[in-house]
Amino acid sequence: MKHLVQNAIFSLLLLTSAVQAAVSQDQAAQLGSSLTPLGAEKAGNADGSIPAWTGGLAKNTGNKSPQGFLDDPFASEQPLFTITAQNAEQYQDKLSPGQLAMLKRYPDTYRLPIYPSHRTVALPEFVYEAVRANAEHAQMIEGGNGLSDFQVAYPFPIPQNAQEVVWNHLTRYRGGSMKRNSVQVTPEKNGSFVPVKFKMEFAYRDQLKDYDPSEPGNVLFYYKEQITSPARLAGNVLLVHETLNQVREPRMAWLYNAGQRRVRRAPQVAYDGPYPASEGQRVGDNFDMYNGAQDRYEWKLVGKRELYIPYNSFKLDSPTLKYGDIVQAGHLNPDQTRYELHRVWEVQATLKPGERHIYAKRVLFIDEDSWQVVLADHYDARGTLWRVGEGHMQPYYDVQVPWLAVETLHDLLNGRYIASGLRNEESQGVEFGTKPLAADYTPAALRNSGVR
Repeated sequence: MKHLVQNAIFSLLLLTSAVQAAVSQDQAAQLGSSLTPLGAEKAGNADGSIPAWTGGLAKNTGNKSPQGFLDDPFASEQPLFTITAQNAEQYQDKLSPGQLAMLKRYPDTYRLPIYPSHRTVALPEFVYEAVRANAEHAQMIEGGNGLSDFQVAYPFPIPQNAQEVVWNHLTRYRGGSMKRNSVQVTPEKNGSFVPVKFKMEFAYRDQLKDYDPSEPGNVLFYYKEQITSPARLAGNVLLVHETLNQVREPRMAWLYNAGQRRVRRAPQVAYDGPYPASEGQRVGDNFDMYNGAQDRYEWKLVGKRELYIPYNSFKLDSPTLKYGDIVQAGHLNPDQTRYELHRVWEVQATLKPGERHIYAKRVLFIDEDSWQVVLADHYDARGTLWRVGEGHMQPYYDVQVPWLAVETLHDLLNGRYIASGLRNEESQGVEFGTKPLAADYTPAALRNSGVR
């Protein structure tokens, strides 16, 4: 009840104040004082179950293996308690509708082990400096479909509306550029699965060797994923130019089909178009928990609340585990997951009249410290909760990048799910700071990268 009252007051303040994209100099001065440099509340909560932010994990917190796996700084901790279908009612004010639905759907196997909370997010100083400048200058333009006066990441650390919160997720810092090998699975209802292996890479525009800051263009970042197994999919490649304003210039995507040796435009890799190699378990804007244009929805900022969310998920990234230790029928193995109490922003998106999308409503829960979507509920046209997303956040503390170890999307109706980002059995780690050329992300380059 308490968080409902707080949210009602918060909503009233939004309605009675002028909604502006940039905040005043005095408001921006809160960053680094009462607020963290990214805009989260620096203080803990009243009972201490959420601690104060004191800077996050240091870069030298632990060792890094030759394969790129980080030491788990919380490996010795045990759960404080575990939430199950049998005791969920007493914790329901700190659970999302999706989590409650998962407990109901899988009463004998799904559970949430609750661990002590640690606020581990830390980013490089140059990101904090850019965020401070963004707070005073960045603005949404063209109905929230684009940005102006935006630097690096997190344009709205002190958000005034729902779309600004979502923009912080879409533009969050991910190390600038990156390469990694990872695995995706879509288990059958009995838990059997075939790993789909990817080589993935992306680069934000300012990380390209030939980037010209005087002519930034409308591309925010470049993304490429190549399937390396199983054999029936090997060699297929997806290339995406993620535009900043996707209404003025829609996302540009291409698919290389290794069997046909042809490159085709792929406009379907957006909104609710089918996402490649996902067996129908994910649509275009499900990837990365939520991505792409916001124009088909009406957005509402509900406010902040405390939730048990997947966090500090080092165990899911451990090389001591096999994929079979993690993947099971219906959901990930709860013995390998970790949940903590944190504050999140709650954002609701309702489909606009006349617009089309398989999700008539979606609710996003966004971690205040990282601006990462960590939980996402998806409703169909009948108002039925259909799919539940979980983003198992893990900080790459050695390079100061908060990101996901694994993301999942569970279909409550058909009993299947998709999990991506697994890399426990891979021999090559994540490589940040790759500094590619723009020519590496052209349709012509697909043919070379997709050769079997």
